Amino acid sequence: MYNTVVQSVFPSISEVIGHIYLMDTTWLGVIRNDSFEEIVGVITSLREAIKNRSIKDMETMYLNMAEQYRAFFAGQKDLDKLISCEHPAYGKLNVPLVELVQHVVNHGTYHRGNITAMLRQLGHKGVPTDYIFYLYADQMNK
Repeated sequence: MYNTVVQSVFPSISEVIGHIYLMDTTWLGVIRNDSFEEIVGVITSLREAIKNRSIKDMETMYLNMAEQYRAFFAGQKDLDKLISCEHPAYGKLNVPLVELVQHVVNHGTYHRGNITAMLRQLGHKGVPTDYIFYLYADQMNK
């Protein structure tokens, strides 16, 4: 089911999972102030590295990325500090760090919605993707 081709925004659930991973990695580079060229280099390498990875492999990669995000935020004193992003096609953007975090969360939620729709197409029950459901589940796991 993970690699099953479906008629959707992405051709498979594995493609969505890979896309989210690449974009979360991209934004981690942005908030760490990595250069555009550095980020492109990392993403280019990762794009090949994630091909044909199992869902278990991707889970491990996500857990490693979560640790990188935690390490970054552990060193932050001001979530309102301006982050400067520069993209050759879109130009320069100065935005508070907290708004980039909101973007990363929104982006993931949007694509988890894609996954839920794809699961339904494949005959499985979908799952809630709203943040509040995460908070409830997190509280129950404590």
